[in-house]
Amino acid sequence: MAQEEESYDYLFKIVLIGDSGVGKTNILNRFTKDSFNFESRSTIGVELAWKNLIIGNKTVRAQIWDTAGQERYRAITKAYYRGAVAALLVYDITKHDTFEGVPRWLAELKLHADPNVAMILLGNKSDLRHLRAVPMEEGKALAESNAMSFIETSALEATNIDMAFESVINEVYKIVTSNQTLDNSASSIKPTDGQTIDISRTMDTTQTGSRGCAC
Repeated sequence: MAQEEESYDYLFKIVLIGDSGVGKTNILNRFTKDSFNFESRSTIGVELAWKNLIIGNKTVRAQIWDTAGQERYRAITKAYYRGAVAALLVYDITKHDTFEGVPRWLAELKLHADPNVAMILLGNKSDLRHLRAVPMEEGKALAESNAMSFIETSALEATNIDMAFESVINEVYKIVTSNQTLDNSASSIKPTDGQTIDISRTMDTTQTGSRGCAC
């Protein structure tokens, strides 16, 4: 609760999406708690966590939503794309079918999220490289064809997890601050407490001490 009460300058909603079992929950826990659960079970519905980062002299709160990967929960998770400024699309490098599912998740993201959402493709479980079913080149090619960043990660070994989140957060931050510089009226459309602004306009989700977003 204490973490939720800390003040911050920017609130960025980030969604983790991908098939069930690719390691989204452990990615979330590794980034926010620096922990890994070998007995982690499939998420039912949505899990939510926060982490504050300092960029320049500003505090950015990453509000991260771990959406369920199971097909039967897809109708529930669609609502949680609203207000997202960044998305991490995750597949398991040892299961090619999870990689084949990426275009479907990407299509859903483009359908329900803002067109300007920052995206990065994660090939997770790089610690199981001896069981690899998806060559790194395939991941890179898919990311490039969809104008996404790409990185392979391991929640178990804490490999590139922070880098992945920091990459999209910095991308959003640059867009936000750039738009504020170009638009002198940006301060007049800052969100009130509990709201987010359409990122197609300014990507401004700024509010010092805000308690959350209308997600």
